[in-house]
Amino acid sequence: MCLGIPGQIVAISNAADKLGIVDISGVKKEVNLACIADAQRSLNDYIGSWVLIHVGFAMARIDEAEASATLALLRSLGGVEE
Repeated sequence: MCLGIPGQIVAISNAADKLGIVDISGVKKEVNLACIADAQRSLNDYIGSWVLIHVGFAMARIDEAEASATLALLRSLGGVEE
C-alpha cells in the first residue's frame, strides 16, 4: 500500500524539469510535478492546487476538502505534526 501525503503547490522551482515547491503542513519540499502536468497548461496554473505526494512525486490532484480530511486523519493518527 502506498501512502500519499496532501500538500499544496506554492511555487514552481524549475519549469523545465517540472519541479515545484509544495507546502506540507508548513514544511516546504521540492517535488516532481510530471505526473500531474498537462501539456495544455502552464505549470504556474497549478500554483494553489492540492496534490497527493508519494516519494517526491505529486501523484494526483485532489480538492481542498479531501486534503483537509486526509490531513485531519493523519494528525489523529500522529502521522503529521504542525
